[in-house]
Order: sequence, then C-alpha cells, then structure tokens
Amino acid sequence: MKPRELRNQSEDELLQKEKVLLEELSKLNMQRYTGSVEKPHKFALIKKDIARIRTILNEKKDK
Repeated sequence: MKPRELRNQSEDELLQKEKVLLEELSKLNMQRYTGSVEKPHKFALIKKDIARIRTILNEKKDK
C-alpha cells in the first residue's frame, strides 16, 4: 500500500484495513509456530503496512 492511497481514505476505512492486517499477521504467526510458513517475507510487508496506517491515523488525529 502506498501512503498516498491511504491518506485519501477515511479513518473508518483505515481502522478496518488495520484490523484485517492484524488478523492476517496473527494467522502467519500461527503458521510460524506450526512450521509451515510459505511466504516468510509477508511478515515484514504486513508490519510495514500496519505502521503506515497507524502513522496516517495519528496524523489525522493531530489535525
């Protein structure tokens, strides 16, 4: 996700995306502990997307 795309979305949409990403990260963690992660690079991508969303939400709160 690009920050430009995220800034154009409402807070509700951003919160929804964050929730979906957190669920996906949780599923990946479960796969990690069972030893069957197919795409380990997804951990970093999801964490970066969550950080981007949280940063933009904080920017919107300050305004």
